[in-house]
Amino acid sequence: MPRPLILVSNDDGITSKGILTLINVMKELGDVLVVAPDSPQSGMGHAITVGESLRLEENLVFKGVKAYQCSGTPADCVKMARHFVLKGQRQPDVVVSGINHGSNTSISVLYSGTMSAAIEGAIEGTPAIGFSLCDYSHDADFSHTEEYIKKITKQVLDKGLPKGVALNVNFPPKQSQPLKGVRICRQANAKWVEEFDQRFDPNGRRYFWMAGSFVNFDKGEDNDEWAIANNYVSVVPCQFDLTAHQAISILNEEWEILDRSEQTEVSEYRIPGAEDGLKIQ
Repeated sequence: MPRPLILVSNDDGITSKGILTLINVMKELGDVLVVAPDSPQSGMGHAITVGESLRLEENLVFKGVKAYQCSGTPADCVKMARHFVLKGQRQPDVVVSGINHGSNTSISVLYSGTMSAAIEGAIEGTPAIGFSLCDYSHDADFSHTEEYIKKITKQVLDKGLPKGVALNVNFPPKQSQPLKGVRICRQANAKWVEEFDQRFDPNGRRYFWMAGSFVNFDKGEDNDEWAIANNYVSVVPCQFDLTAHQAISILNEEWEILDRSEQTEVSEYRIPGAEDGLKIQ
């Protein structure tokens, strides 16, 4: 039986410390293909390149691993891997992205290039995982993530994921105490409160630098922010369907501009395969 084919990408760029850690773990589980940005692409969200050319070059930095660097976004990288590098060939068994140098908990998942690479995999029907370390320090230690990355990825390879779902996995910074384990969580109700610092360049032209603070409104103990604060690995199942299904019936009932004669009844929505459990051993 052939080893699994694992597609690795990220948003910090192909030379980042996090992707090297992830590649080394994935080599223990299967055959690895790397397609990653040639420069940092943090905060790009699910952007794709449509008005500029894309460049793809082989990168020989990883010993024993086929790797390419792409001038595009993380989503571009997954598209290029599937539809150019692997065109007409075997497709990946899993897409893994990261390890991101910084948190992708809560609302950050919408802005994250790391998670967009994983979501792109899910859009294509491939099980996918985005890994992030909640540590922004220059010399962040990724070593405590390796065991759990291997376990989580092996679970996904062995048992799959519900259709259209990608996992958003975040790790606390390394501490004196070992990680307590894994929590399957929901996304916390939190957001960035932005501020824009007005500045002037040497020519007197005005520009702005975005700043702000992260505010957590969530008091629950079942969300990713709580898990990270309490030294757990947080795992949040994410989907690319952004429809607010619970609002459809409300709008149908309350809006006065709808043609009631042609209104169809909305059935209860369930994510395909959501009845399947996800367990980390």
